[in-house]
Amino acid sequence: MSRSKAAQRYAESLYEVARAHGEIASVEQDLREVKEVLNTNPDFFDMFASPQMGVKDKQALVRQLFAGANEYVLNTLLLAVERKRINEVKDIVDEFIHLSYEDRGIAEATVYSTRFLTETEAAAISETFARKVGKQALRIENVVDPSLIGGLRVQIGNRIFDSSVSSKLESLQRQLSGRSTKL
Repeated sequence: MSRSKAAQRYAESLYEVARAHGEIASVEQDLREVKEVLNTNPDFFDMFASPQMGVKDKQALVRQLFAGANEYVLNTLLLAVERKRINEVKDIVDEFIHLSYEDRGIAEATVYSTRFLTETEAAAISETFARKVGKQALRIENVVDPSLIGGLRVQIGNRIFDSSVSSKLESLQRQLSGRSTKL
């Protein structure tokens, strides 16, 4: 995941402040809510990119929209507006969450399956694969992919663990087609 150096610096600074004040969880929750607001309102960035609206007006709007947010989150957003970095807020959120996960020994994983996993199945997968990658736990996003036929495909960072029926069939097909050309 490539994020700008500026987004990384903002996230690192915010993370250090949140950690120093014991507010990592509340800051992370507020950042997730900010990102959700931004994802559901795509016109937000267009409005903030407009030169017709001054910095003070943009900051007033941020104060109004995110009035209930943690003060460190609000200050970060106001600074991003002032420095014309509001378009990097989603990357700041993602980087903050990444730092939080790293600190707690958590990795993000995408688990592809033919049906939605139960909580018990997700917990078992988290425990098993977390050990394989040297983490305490996994935060799992479950994606249903009927083309797998059966089994699972687990992606953790750039590592892929594939035990799907479709991949086994593809492997078998490659082996058989490789042998038939050698005969």
